[in-house]
Amino acid sequence: MCNIKEVADAAEMIINGYAFTKDSENVRVLNLNNPYKAAYLSKMGEVLETSMDDIELEIVLEYYQKNHKYMEE
Repeated sequence: MCNIKEVADAAEMIINGYAFTKDSENVRVLNLNNPYKAAYLSKMGEVLETSMDDIELEIVLEYYQKNHKYMEE
């Protein structure tokens, strides 16, 4: 099990309990309220891997598409 505080502290942005963290060219997303729910996205927002259901994943993708510019350096 991951350390939620460490993930939250390392995240580039947190939106409604989802921590978005850069991982080289891709993005890791973790539901901080349920750490068994996670996603791995490409920089373009394509789903590479996930343990989220379809509804939760759509919500996360919408958050990412609307806010990924804040993760840019």
